[in-house]
Amino acid sequence: MTNQVPLVLDCDPGHDDAIAIVVAARHAELLGITTVAGNAPLEQTTRNALILRDLLGIEVPVHSGADRPLLEVPRHGTHIHGTTGLDGAELPEPSRPVDGTDAASFIIETCRRRPGTWLVGVGPLTNLALALRSASDLAGLVGGISVMGGGTFGNRSAVAEYNIWADPEAAAVVFGYGGPLVMAGLDVTYQLQATPERLDRLAAVPGRLAETLTGLLRFYSTGYITSHENVKGAAIHDPCAVLALTHRQLFRWQARHVAVETSGTLTRGMTVIDRRNLIDRPSPTCEVLEAVADDDAFGVIVDAIASFSR
Repeated sequence: MTNQVPLVLDCDPGHDDAIAIVVAARHAELLGITTVAGNAPLEQTTRNALILRDLLGIEVPVHSGADRPLLEVPRHGTHIHGTTGLDGAELPEPSRPVDGTDAASFIIETCRRRPGTWLVGVGPLTNLALALRSASDLAGLVGGISVMGGGTFGNRSAVAEYNIWADPEAAAVVFGYGGPLVMAGLDVTYQLQATPERLDRLAAVPGRLAETLTGLLRFYSTGYITSHENVKGAAIHDPCAVLALTHRQLFRWQARHVAVETSGTLTRGMTVIDRRNLIDRPSPTCEVLEAVADDDAFGVIVDAIASFSR
């Protein structure tokens, strides 16, 4: 069961972003890829997106965007993704340049042309916030926003996940925009891991793309295994925000009120999820993914990669 939802994927590739691009290209109507600084500086994340476009052989526009958060200084994830953002495999040079350098304008124009388009944010949410702040009609045009970020625990602090922590002000704009919202937080994304057995399954897929992504995910998993307790491989975070739209049946979710903390000394970047059972509590603002059928989800990922691998 696949829903060919139209979407723009805003990302900061990034190993798990690469998988999100593959899944979106296979199972959604991918209208464009926009890039933001995050896992690596903007120049590098954009280059990575262009390389992935070439590897998949897809005709999808790529537009670069914000090179820094709204207020914060840039803080990249090179300790996880390496200096290039996609360490772990030899990658070719991009065959052509970006289609534009104003991601926010591209997002606005795309949604005006195709009302009902979903925005999927799997990096810091700077581009989406800039678009929402620049166009008062955008919130009513989008089908919704699906975000990889947040959760009930953190990975950059005790309570803050990286994408939210990197630009809390942007995240607050997105989480408060008032339309349909889906959150794939760490609670669910850590359930989908690139275990050795799963990587062996991917390695058995013939073709260049499968070989390249296997090498990338092995590098990515090594960092997770050496820095975490009780994990068998890297958490494949970002595809969950795409799969939530294309394969909703893989997930269990709950409607919750979610807000972003922007000022706490210890809690800046926290997604505050209201789980109280009080009758007098704020109305839900977000579908929070809580569980995933992880074997089935990884099967969808492998099949998507196989469809482009040659």
